[in-house]
Amino acid sequence: MGSLFRSEEMTLCQLFLQSEAAYACVSELGELGLVQFRDLNPDVNAFQRKFVNEVRRCDEMERKLRYLEKEIKKDEIPMLDTGENPEAPQPREMIDLEATFEKLENELREVNQNAEALKRNFLELTELKHILRKTQVFFDEADYGLYYPYSSQMADPSREEEQVTLLGEEGLRAGGQPMKLGFVAGVILRERIPAFERMLWRACRGNVFLRQAEIETPLEDPSNGDEVFKSVFIIFFQGDQLKTRVKKICEGFRATLYPCPEAPADRREMAMGVMTRIEDLNTVLGQTQDHRHRVLVAAAKNIKNWFVKVRKIKAIYHTLNNFNLDVTQKCLIAECWVPVQDLETIQLALRRGTERSGSSVPPILNRMDTFEDPPTYNRTNKFTSAFQVLIDAYGVATYREVNPAPYTIITFPFLFAVMFGDVGHGMIIFLFGLWMVLKEKPLAAKKSTNEIWNIFFGGRYVILLMGAFSMYTGLIYNDMFSKSLNIFGSYWYVDYNVSTIHGNGNLQLDPKSMYVNHPYPFGMDPIWQLADNKIIFLNAYKMKISIIFGVAHMLFGVSLSLWNNQYFQRKTNIYTEFIPQVIFMCFLFMWMCILMFIKWIKYSAHNEDIEVTPYCAPSILITFINMCLFKKGTPLPKCPEWMFPGQGGLQQLFLIIALLCIPWMLLAKPLLIIRGQRKQHMPLTNSSNHHAPGTEPENTDLESQTVALPHKEEEDNNIGEIMIHQGIHTIEYVLGSVSHTASYLRLWALSLAHAQLSEVLWKMVLGNAMKMQGWAGGIAVWIIFAFWAVLTIGILVLMEGLSAFLHTLRLHWVEFQSKFYSGLGYTFQPFSFEVILESAAQNDE
Repeated sequence: MGSLFRSEEMTLCQLFLQSEAAYACVSELGELGLVQFRDLNPDVNAFQRKFVNEVRRCDEMERKLRYLEKEIKKDEIPMLDTGENPEAPQPREMIDLEATFEKLENELREVNQNAEALKRNFLELTELKHILRKTQVFFDEADYGLYYPYSSQMADPSREEEQVTLLGEEGLRAGGQPMKLGFVAGVILRERIPAFERMLWRACRGNVFLRQAEIETPLEDPSNGDEVFKSVFIIFFQGDQLKTRVKKICEGFRATLYPCPEAPADRREMAMGVMTRIEDLNTVLGQTQDHRHRVLVAAAKNIKNWFVKVRKIKAIYHTLNNFNLDVTQKCLIAECWVPVQDLETIQLALRRGTERSGSSVPPILNRMDTFEDPPTYNRTNKFTSAFQVLIDAYGVATYREVNPAPYTIITFPFLFAVMFGDVGHGMIIFLFGLWMVLKEKPLAAKKSTNEIWNIFFGGRYVILLMGAFSMYTGLIYNDMFSKSLNIFGSYWYVDYNVSTIHGNGNLQLDPKSMYVNHPYPFGMDPIWQLADNKIIFLNAYKMKISIIFGVAHMLFGVSLSLWNNQYFQRKTNIYTEFIPQVIFMCFLFMWMCILMFIKWIKYSAHNEDIEVTPYCAPSILITFINMCLFKKGTPLPKCPEWMFPGQGGLQQLFLIIALLCIPWMLLAKPLLIIRGQRKQHMPLTNSSNHHAPGTEPENTDLESQTVALPHKEEEDNNIGEIMIHQGIHTIEYVLGSVSHTASYLRLWALSLAHAQLSEVLWKMVLGNAMKMQGWAGGIAVWIIFAFWAVLTIGILVLMEGLSAFLHTLRLHWVEFQSKFYSGLGYTFQPFSFEVILESAAQNDE
């Protein structure tokens, strides 16, 4: 559990591996996931490293697998995922994998090419079939007009129902004698027909005759499998010049022309032959699709495991590229960060890898001394990982610095609940979190790509605790959907007669005679829900507990800085920073909290002496302001000036000591540092001033000045930087103590806003429905309740919950962690197959 409160102790190691055993050893370390390798070849291009060819082979295998996966998804074949995690194959197995993938890819590409050729042939025959059918109708309907262009059918372009377009008459007559016209038939995309007609009109000057008919059923495009809608057309013209022009226009619009016999008997014979060929093609296409499906089904059973194997091989060779070769070219040298606690486990993994490779030379793992800052490694599990993410989002802890995450497990949901306290709303959050926790495995197996859902699911334990703590604080506030729970009954009782109650709209209950003389067992008395001065009472209560929680939270943060200083043996910081910071905080703000407790304990309505009744109870805020201004308060008549004898003198003493802590924090540390630097320079100065008897110093005065001047300037610069740095920290702490204490008032403000918004929503929405009677009232309640529930979840749970979450995050990042946490480290990123495979899966999705 030591690493939970402080990051793991790390060490830099040098690893010597025999070339034959390097692959197997790195594979074992990847399965372990506890070693972060350093790149020992930072200046070497990626294409010039030793194992670049192996990496390229892996890239090629991965490309082939992605092609297979694409084809499998295209046919909607389920890919078997057994959840197995196969080990990285041996290098010699790469050849078998490459051969398997090459065979599958070639076979699949050949099948696809054959299928595409067959589909293209099928499309052509289908289009030809439609042309023969449609043109038969054209010839049957317009046989007379074809030879006699002056017929009424040809000359009336307004007859749209027959889909006849008369584009021109010139050139269709020869001395009044009928003449035979040439024609071409083909198929074109339906959306290109209008532009096609206009182009024919303009290019041929209206001397062609076009008829077109839509193909009712969509046709499949063999290149991409999309469905397209096409139309059959036939164009009549005269002369070879127009024929050439028409064919060029058809080519430009990507229309497909087909031969169409002029004689009806020839057309019928061709149609029969086309139908026979289509039936044969259907049979061949079915057999091709069956073969393709069998190939893909066989590949789908293993493709997940293949991806895992290839990605592991690729990761191993990427890691080996970070190693160095020794002079003999027989040994690989690596440097890596490893947790000290896991050194033995790593040694065992290296031994297993050596045995697997059959090498006789054992690996060597040596610890190295270094001045580099090690990476920060905090061990987490599924419960603590979400809280650690919240901390790392602010900044990764400096190496071996106190980790705030274990304390955040309690303080984060609690401070959230102080702002969100409501039994009903907390129960909704709690049940949602509980559902995600209980359904953890099936929900995780779905691997959703929805980012918002992944955030919620990743923080399921945070949500669970936030809901549980909100239910607790809701019971303390006695607030459930803006209503009270009357568990123990009220401790207030009415001592008025009936006539007095009915005759007065506003009555005050005297706490001296109408309240039992001991506190309520748990939380708030439910009678406060009906009181007109409920907000005034709750404001005072919540404001005071916000300050108390805030001061306690900040003092705890300051106390954690002592733990840091003791661990890093910074004794100077303890005497020059920690002690004055604690004194400043306690003698001002902790004293204010103590005054609150004194006020709660001392003053009571049941006391006979007027000096200890609520009438004489002073305002703590005014008392604190007067204390900081060295000013005496103005008591009410018959009331004492102070709450207890000697309070004024004690407060002045506290304030003077707190003010003396400011120059203490500002000057003590810089003076000690300057004194230490001068002590270090003294021996150097003494040794330079003494020389052997009977000799003269070699350096002249000018030379000694030129040597001494830079030291003096550097020393002055260091002193100035130290003073500025310490001044910034002192001002930040002193002003921050005031602003941070006030910042905790957001606990009161958001709690009040949440309670009031919940009450307004109840009164304005659901409360009005409750007043309605009869069957109409029942229907109204049913409808309005649904509306109220949507607003409750959408506004009070989601929006208010997000607001409270962000404010709680700020209180931890700024007000709490600023007292002890620097967050200047970098994350430990071990070579782990699990992390690599998860990252690859997310990129694929």
